[in-house]
Amino acid sequence: MKIFAFIPARYQSTRFPGKPLALIAGKPMIQHVYERALLCPELFEVYVATDHERISDCVHGFGGKVMMTKKAHHSGTDRISEAAIKIGLKKQDIIVNIQGDQPLFDPSVITLLIKPLVEDESIPMSTLSWKITDDNQVRNPNHVKVVTDNQGFALYFSRSPIPCFRDAGPGKKYYKHLGFYGYRMEFLTRFTSLSQGELESAEKLEQLRALEHGFKIKVMETPFNSVEVDVPEDIKTVETIIQG
Repeated sequence: MKIFAFIPARYQSTRFPGKPLALIAGKPMIQHVYERALLCPELFEVYVATDHERISDCVHGFGGKVMMTKKAHHSGTDRISEAAIKIGLKKQDIIVNIQGDQPLFDPSVITLLIKPLVEDESIPMSTLSWKITDDNQVRNPNHVKVVTDNQGFALYFSRSPIPCFRDAGPGKKYYKHLGFYGYRMEFLTRFTSLSQGELESAEKLEQLRALEHGFKIKVMETPFNSVEVDVPEDIKTVETIIQG
């Protein structure tokens, strides 16, 4: 068993076209993400999976590995599946999906992400959460929320605040979903053969496809938040963090 990381990167984004190539402190965002991934000791190889030659050229330019994929994919997971199949990964290999819009993620979260997959062969998929400390993130639809059962498996993901606390007062807890996924190669190919569900279509959240078809997703809580770049204005926020 080997562990591979893929960073899906499409050029056409509704909110931020060309986002993977956006410069952050003088370096393309996709390069920031790739270099962070290389700091994860468990990863055997790291690839960018993209549909655009400009992104491919950029990755080759900084010495990264890249796989070209079709443009017509509904999600990053679908794009990763095509790339993994082309490379010829074995069914027992573990795939890590690292979103290309998180240039400051802590590399240790990958160790946490893959832990349940390594320890329990019955778990097909894993992801991460972080306890929200800023109420503005609860109301922001760009920050996806997640609720879990008592064993830490996902019950639902939503852009809306979940759960809904009917009574005012202390004790409210919300958890932000961080866009990292772990899958077994065998499950990944099955996942991408499933039909897109109504909830996935409504929320525009690919992970809901697994839940709608009855598969479990283990959610691991991390102490590290990961700042996403959703719109051009977020670049300045990331640069401020980098500059200290």
